[in-house]
Amino acid sequence: MPKITAEPATTRGDARDAALTRILGGAAGGAVLVGAAVMLVTLVASPGSWLAGYVSETGTAGLRFAVAYRTGLILLAAGVALLGLALRPAPRPVAALLGVAAFLAAVSGVVPCTNQCPLPPFEPTTLSDVVHTAASIIGMVMLAGVMAMIGFSSLLRSPALTRALSFFAPAVVAFFRPASRRLSAVGATLMVPLGAALGLTMLFAGRGPVGAILERLALTVAVSWLIGMSLLTILRSSVKVESWSRSIPPHSKTGSRSSNDASPS
Repeated sequence: MPKITAEPATTRGDARDAALTRILGGAAGGAVLVGAAVMLVTLVASPGSWLAGYVSETGTAGLRFAVAYRTGLILLAAGVALLGLALRPAPRPVAALLGVAAFLAAVSGVVPCTNQCPLPPFEPTTLSDVVHTAASIIGMVMLAGVMAMIGFSSLLRSPALTRALSFFAPAVVAFFRPASRRLSAVGATLMVPLGAALGLTMLFAGRGPVGAILERLALTVAVSWLIGMSLLTILRSSVKVESWSRSIPPHSKTGSRSSNDASPS
């Protein structure tokens, strides 16, 4: 009669956690992809050149595709929040920044700007314009912060930096695999200069084609990173990879293998 052994509770729990992570990762990637696609379609379908003005102008109240655009933005915000849940138990700073970014993206979707999204100091502005723009900008900064935190955490290994950033750097390096860190490093390397150039353009030149192109490039980087991290999260929970630092069973002094090493696996 075959011997029946009960599956350890920890194994069952790990399997449930991995399945939940795959579901959340897939939902996050799907929400971001669908939300971004809806925003892109409404942007292209709107009258005039889709490379003119801010992307948020499509969501101005009263326009034909305003509701669809804002729905897509809120769906994208939900994808960011789901990614934060899928990355659990990620280090707290990563989860916190993703949560803030998701909330601010939702705020920018709920609070639309007025016609052509006027901003100081070039045009008279309203409270909704300020709230929408501030939420959008700070949300992108939070997302860039997550990219940099994950992508460059392995570089923070000097003694001084290790002491100063000991609350998150080692945990980030241990939690995220090299593929996630490389993707995040590329994303941060692209996002930071694009965001800085966009901010300076908005401040010194105002609305125009240069700012429009920079904004669209920054959004493309953000969406690509979110979808890429979602896919890597699914793979991380689907494939079990043993740690490279796992110690090798010691050999005896006579050169024979240990009993554990000799036993069949």
